Amino acid sequence: MSLVQEIKELVIKGHIHTQSKYPSDLEGKPGVEETVRQAIEQKMEIATILRQGLIAGMDVVGEKFSKGEYFVPEMLFSAKAMKAGLAILRPHMSDKETLTVGKVIIGTVQGDMHDIGKNLVGMMLEGAGFEVIDMGINTSPEKFLEAAQQHPGAIVGMSALLTITMEKMKDVVDLLKSKGSRNKVMIGGAPVTQNFASQIGADGYASDASQAVMKAKELLGIKQ
Repeated sequence: MSLVQEIKELVIKGHIHTQSKYPSDLEGKPGVEETVRQAIEQKMEIATILRQGLIAGMDVVGEKFSKGEYFVPEMLFSAKAMKAGLAILRPHMSDKETLTVGKVIIGTVQGDMHDIGKNLVGMMLEGAGFEVIDMGINTSPEKFLEAAQQHPGAIVGMSALLTITMEKMKDVVDLLKSKGSRNKVMIGGAPVTQNFASQIGADGYASDASQAVMKAKELLGIKQ
């Protein structure tokens, strides 16, 4: 197995480094950190390590999550392994290279204090190579607008867990449009549906973290 394939498999299994106790059968064995360093030492192209190793591994994790073969704990370990690999790659990037395939602004809408779903989406997006600008919880329409103006090419992603707060998504969409924003808007959350997304003029809807990655790629014209 090639080093890049090893990196991919280690991301899928969520094995971060030698000291990691997860998964138990790999405890004491090299993880993503050690294998990425080895690949760099062997002069493997950074883009190859990133796309065919780290990102390819998270793509598989996303598929497994969508199929119900992986659950939140497995996804979290894989996301942490991916981020550990990214941290090692960054110092070796040239000025012309980039670790990101696009930007996504994410936040829970005003009045909503729930962030578990949003955080999962953020982790999956980062694992897929996106730069994530996390606005946190209780984010006002004005804050979403400010972030959109600062990052004109970014997707604006909104989350809501409550029916009463999901209505705030329309306020954000309306404000962005009134200010001439061209940022694509993606929404999700327990009470949110594709029908609601269409009603308020959002560009996309995702039912879970894995779907959010697929939709973000679709909105930015990135090949799946």
